[in-house]
Amino acid sequence: MTKQDLVNAAAQAAGVTKKDAGAVLDAVLATITKSLKKGDSVTITGFGTFRVSKRAARTGVNPRNPGEKIKIPAMKLPAFKAGKSLKDAVR
Repeated sequence: MTKQDLVNAAAQAAGVTKKDAGAVLDAVLATITKSLKKGDSVTITGFGTFRVSKRAARTGVNPRNPGEKIKIPAMKLPAFKAGKSLKDAVR
């Protein structure tokens, strides 16, 4: 399912225009992104939790030259943990 498919389904389910549903979806995604940038987690009860995961710096192997070691810097990554209702619905 693409973003446009999601907008179409939400518009039909809520009885609003596709333009309004698209604006709401964009606002929700922007708000989640802004919260994750600040380091906060976003919990949608029954659906799941978006959070920031930290990956430590480490040494890796250059795939082009397996004998060469490279440094992989520490970074922050977005992560999602599904809630119980979502897990049960998928099962």
